[in-house]
Amino acid sequence: MIKIKPGSNTLADWREIYWGASFELSPEAESDINTGAEAVQNIIRRGAPVYGINTGFGKLASVRIDDNQLSLLQKNLILSHSVGVGDNLPPAVVRLIGALKVASLSHGASGARLSTIRMIEKLINLNLIPAVPAQGSVGASGDLAPLAHFVSSMMGIGEFILGGQIVESAELLAKHQLTALHLAPKEGLALLNGTQVSTALALAGLFEAERAFEAGLVTGALSLDGAKGTDTPFDPRIHALRPHAGQRDVAATLRQLIAGSEIRESHRDCSKVQDPYCLRCMPQVMGSCLDALRHSGSILAIEAQSVSDNPLLFENGDVLSGGNFHAEPVAFAADYLALAIVEIGSMSERRSSMLLDSSLSGLPAFLTRDPGLNSGLMMGQITAAALTSENKQKATPAVIDTIPTSANQEDHVSMATHGARRTLPMAFNTQTIIGIELMTAVQACDFHAPLRSSHVLEKARTALRAVVAHLDEDRRQAPDIASAARLVRSGELVDAVGRELFPTI
Repeated sequence: MIKIKPGSNTLADWREIYWGASFELSPEAESDINTGAEAVQNIIRRGAPVYGINTGFGKLASVRIDDNQLSLLQKNLILSHSVGVGDNLPPAVVRLIGALKVASLSHGASGARLSTIRMIEKLINLNLIPAVPAQGSVGASGDLAPLAHFVSSMMGIGEFILGGQIVESAELLAKHQLTALHLAPKEGLALLNGTQVSTALALAGLFEAERAFEAGLVTGALSLDGAKGTDTPFDPRIHALRPHAGQRDVAATLRQLIAGSEIRESHRDCSKVQDPYCLRCMPQVMGSCLDALRHSGSILAIEAQSVSDNPLLFENGDVLSGGNFHAEPVAFAADYLALAIVEIGSMSERRSSMLLDSSLSGLPAFLTRDPGLNSGLMMGQITAAALTSENKQKATPAVIDTIPTSANQEDHVSMATHGARRTLPMAFNTQTIIGIELMTAVQACDFHAPLRSSHVLEKARTALRAVVAHLDEDRRQAPDIASAARLVRSGELVDAVGRELFPTI
């Protein structure tokens, strides 16, 4: 159970929640939350006009709303902003959205009631997942449309996802004897304003990219052995002269992965001097990807524990309007992440291609003993190439594409939600690309029998061979690719090798 404390949660906490851990609000936050909710009531009693509490929204901010219509104002806000389209976001992402929203509201600066925050926590932990359409946010003023759908589920006028089916939220709330949310003044704005959707999507992309990156080091080391390549480029003296942290860390992991390989020792004194870049430059390229993942993670870790509502309430009674809802930091993090995902997959695809080319690998063409009659692993590389190109097309920076909204009141937007949303399918593509390399590299190593790879890499070979047999004669390989990709995405491949060998993000 992850405790959510204002400004205190780490990337590791959000990672655990994404992968299925439950969460709850820390009691330490209750006092500040109650103070913020009372501040809203004090504003209403004073009668002062405050944006989002007793005024209209956006271009309508100058319209004053009567006190007896303040709750209706919040309800109308949710109804009018529920304009999302497209497929619903994956449940794991929506769970993370709920946790991030609880974290943002826990500071008390948004004025939401404790009971409202506790309701988010209860719904998610009951596995009542709001149906949130994926499209419709431009990343400022917050993720308005998707968060409106999230809140409408709490109000009994939206839908939940249950067992893969869409169910009316009123029905499920009644079934669980839960009272539908009745919004207090400012609560609608507090709930739908913020960057929680774009941040959750970027975090999900990061966590899936981590799995791809780690597995890519395993497959890279296996490809090195499959091609009878040299581990000289991993020598620490090389990287001491260019001490990027990611480069050093990747080289260290590759040294550990290949250490003790019989295949490597069998050709240590051969005449070949240098390997292709996809092998020789793994520390430089994968190290740069690691640095990019870490940089994106550092930005998202800050965003995840921040308050991105507007206006904000402060202890002295001040209510300040600002722009914390603008998701520009998330947009930059997502773009950087997308570039890293492309490069992880691109290097993997190049290694698969190299192993299948007999002129480069010295192995039978397409890694089959009877090429011509059999096509071997030829087509797997073509699938990897297709996925690599698809990723490249998706990686165009999103943050530079702004478009004015709300009658030019909101005249610069981040496009963070779009930029973050694409990272998940990109990461899944890369996981499959690496699964294909895993099949290719292990098949290549099979040709070096009875020589074995290193102790840890043999564990990776065993993990694959438990679900994918050696390819003697042509067969349908789609099931094999799916099984290999599952080893990558589940983390089982890295677990089999030993997670302690891998650098942290």
